[in-house]
Amino acid sequence: MNATLFRSVLHISALCGLYLSAAMFVPAMADLYVGHPDWQVFAMSGILCGGIFTLAAVATSGPPPVFTRRFGFLLVNVMWTTFTIVGAIPFYLSSYDLTLAQAVFESVSGITTTGGTVLVGLDNLPPGLLLWRSLIVWLGGIGIVGLGLFILPDLRVGGLSFFKLESSDTSEKTFSRLASFTRAFMAIYFGITLACAIGYAWAGMSVFDAVNHAFTTVATGGYSTHDASFGYFQSLPLLWVATFFMTISSLPFSVMILLALRKRISVLRDPQILAFLGYLTVLSTLVGIHHHLTSDVEIGQALTHAFFNISSLLSTTGFASQDYTLWGPFAVTVAFFATFIGGCTGSTAGGIKAYRFVVLYGVVRAGLQRLIYPSSIAIVRYGRHTVEPEVQRSIFLFLALYMLLWALGAIALGALGYDVATALSGSITSLSNVGPGIGTIIGPAGNFSTISDPALNVMSALMLLGRLEVLTVLVLLVPVFWRD
Repeated sequence: MNATLFRSVLHISALCGLYLSAAMFVPAMADLYVGHPDWQVFAMSGILCGGIFTLAAVATSGPPPVFTRRFGFLLVNVMWTTFTIVGAIPFYLSSYDLTLAQAVFESVSGITTTGGTVLVGLDNLPPGLLLWRSLIVWLGGIGIVGLGLFILPDLRVGGLSFFKLESSDTSEKTFSRLASFTRAFMAIYFGITLACAIGYAWAGMSVFDAVNHAFTTVATGGYSTHDASFGYFQSLPLLWVATFFMTISSLPFSVMILLALRKRISVLRDPQILAFLGYLTVLSTLVGIHHHLTSDVEIGQALTHAFFNISSLLSTTGFASQDYTLWGPFAVTVAFFATFIGGCTGSTAGGIKAYRFVVLYGVVRAGLQRLIYPSSIAIVRYGRHTVEPEVQRSIFLFLALYMLLWALGAIALGALGYDVATALSGSITSLSNVGPGIGTIIGPAGNFSTISDPALNVMSALMLLGRLEVLTVLVLLVPVFWRD
């Protein structure tokens, strides 16, 4: 493989690593303010990583390469591996006695916005560690949206991009256009985070809790500052604030960007938005009514908790207000399958994603039409746009590999001694970047603190595979990828 390609990949990864290194000084200042000795861990980690990445950036500087699929695949994998390692350093060196596997799991879970945690006693942790968890989730969310909007569509992995659907004009790819999209995205991301923090503070959270939960809500990461997650607050208005922002953050940021730049309301008719809001409303309503009818819970309270927890699962945020596995088999079944579905492409949400279900419906409909009229031409459409056969093949390949990885992950966890519920849900909650699973160990009332190191390594690999859309990682295993 071309040495220039490797140099460029390392250079860009080093520059991104500098940002993560600089972020370490934020929790360092928080711990220094309260007098906790972990401020030295964050400060020294930031200095050490910053120095290494500075030297690496200088050593690998040079003219930028032409963007190719091979370059894109390699860049994505190296960048996310770098983020994972750097994010784990403060966890491993902190006063909280974590093994290397646990530190890596916590970092991967944060960077991929999964939200599963091995930490217990969150209510008593120093502010620096809590803030670092929230920061890597929030920064990971920025990387995820950038990945989904600007890189994966060009690699024919991330599916449909509004930038491609809106115009076939190659001028859309000019630097000025990309720069305007990036500025708009950052402004929207910052704006939603600020609005979410204000909403949480208005609904009764402390400023520290509001900021941390806003970071992890907008990034759909699910890290909380309390072991009981949102169950700690016991506030129905707070649950509706969270439900609103989890839902907003599950929608395509491309739509918000186009609204901001072009003022086109028509983009809200994106089929995946309608599909996502549709199944969110239907599933939440059914679970809420079922919870009301099978318990003594008042209908308004039942619907509030149902909408909160189902939107948390579908957005792959992973917050919990109650242990919904106690609501009966129907709620558990819905929660389990909601883990697969996910939000919209171009958002911070994980899972299979709504646009794939929309395209899959079109493919099935076209296939049934050909059974009736074999000579007919059945075109698969996404809204007003034709879905290319290459995109259709990519979706079916993704789905096949997704199910295979889920099965292999579950088998691996079963071989490590875990029960069926833990193995099945642990595998899919990692692959879909959701966070909590079902069962007594990793359910909404539990966490991953008792999971063995080998099992945590399996889940960490699944989280990265799921976040990078599976194909982006597996393509590196094909020998032809490494040939000149």
